[in-house]
Order: sequence, then C-alpha cells, then structure tokens
Amino acid sequence: MIVTGYAKAPQGTSMHELYKHAGIVLEINHQSHTIENADFTFVTGLTKGFFEKILIGYCLKDGIDPLVQTIKDHYFAPSQQAIIVALQSAVQRYWDQINNKN
Repeated sequence: MIVTGYAKAPQGTSMHELYKHAGIVLEINHQSHTIENADFTFVTGLTKGFFEKILIGYCLKDGIDPLVQTIKDHYFAPSQQAIIVALQSAVQRYWDQINNKN
C-alpha cells in the first residue's frame, strides 16, 4: 500500500523554494504494517538516505512516537517540524485506510 503525507515547508529553506511542501511517500506492507520503502521531497540525497534508514523496516504497530522522537533527536534542520507533520499525516492516512477495510 502507498500512502502520502504533506506539510508546508518552512519559508527561507531550499525545500520551500523547490517544492513548497515537505512530502513523504511510504510503501507499507498492510499485513505486517511494516514500512518497506520511503521517498521524500528532500533536496539532498544524504537526507533522503538518512530518513530511509530510520523508516524502512519500522513496524507501525509500534506507534509513531518512537519515529518522531528519533527525528527530534537526530535531524536538526528548519524543516524538522514539517517532516514530522508529513509523517504523522501519512501514518494516519494508512491507519484510516486499514480501519476502513475492516
């Protein structure tokens, strides 16, 4: 399953200049609730790779709070809050879809 989440990128950042929004696309195995792939609207490959390491393999049954805390502890950029909001939006969209199937 593919889900997306977006949040407004902070003004004055390259993310805002290029995309206007922070975006996250997650590929999630709906049987195991595990993130299998992730893509982002980051400007640099290094940042994309960093977030892939954090997200890929994570089981959403463990809740989103550990992911949010990892971002707060290890990602220090003006777009931190926008990334958190986009992630929360994507995960909420996932659970809404899963719950609507049942």
